[in-house]
Amino acid sequence: MIKRTLCFSNPAYLSMRDRQLVVRVDRHDNEPERQTTIPIEDIGVVVLDNRQITITHGAMSALLENCAAVITCNEAHLPVGLLLPLEGHTIQSERFQDQISASLPLRKQLWQQTVQQKILNQAALLRQLHNTETGNMQHWAADVRSGDSTNLEGRAAAFYWSQMFPQILYFTRNRDGGYPNPLLNYGYAILRAVIARALVSSGLLPTLGIHHHNRYNAYCLADDIMEPYRPYVDKLVAQTMDEYGDIGVTTDIKRRLLTIPTIEVRIDGQRSPLMVAASQTTASLARCFSGESRKLAYPEMQ
Repeated sequence: MIKRTLCFSNPAYLSMRDRQLVVRVDRHDNEPERQTTIPIEDIGVVVLDNRQITITHGAMSALLENCAAVITCNEAHLPVGLLLPLEGHTIQSERFQDQISASLPLRKQLWQQTVQQKILNQAALLRQLHNTETGNMQHWAADVRSGDSTNLEGRAAAFYWSQMFPQILYFTRNRDGGYPNPLLNYGYAILRAVIARALVSSGLLPTLGIHHHNRYNAYCLADDIMEPYRPYVDKLVAQTMDEYGDIGVTTDIKRRLLTIPTIEVRIDGQRSPLMVAASQTTASLARCFSGESRKLAYPEMQ
């Protein structure tokens, strides 16, 4: 079952009662106080996007016990924190050991597969949106070596971003850059939470990456595994730009981006929501770490 993604942008009080998340929204803008309940087991991601939200310890514990990801946002309404459960799988200790013991050649091969699928998905999206000739990207994907030692990911990214938003002259992808970078940042934060949640559910440590290894990054593995999924966010951002124009990260924009977990993707010919596909990918990663498989199950954009 696809889990729900909840975003709270107004002052609210979140608590627990009878295995239900009780949401009380205070009176604002001449609207009356409202209260609703949501089954905890239906929730996959919660976004807290207001400095006046109060959440009880009981509600927080219940969300984590049900493997929900909780995202907190700053004053600019951009995600700055991610909270995940410590226990997410029945044989978690065994999975941790397999992950920690993974050899360098295996990790390089897994990164090779990751970069190849990312480039192929980027190429597919350019063809979809702009009918771009992508023979160069397909050639780069085929030439990716173990560990991407020649950095074809970077070469493909430079070409991809130069073509992705043709209506914006000299667009560059930069976390602190201008529009539509804030939309991409927000979308990637939601995607990162979905992937991190799936990793925990598969009994893996989101911190220990196969390629990313920043000592200050607690979600290196999530940043690795989300790479082939990024073009799905890019597509949604491009569609949102066409519909809304340059208006920043508004409530309506956030509402659109919060549909990321429900985007339909295809893995091995089977279609499923992105949140379900993420669990398939992380389960395949766990099998790679345990020696049962050598192939990651990534989505293929058409």
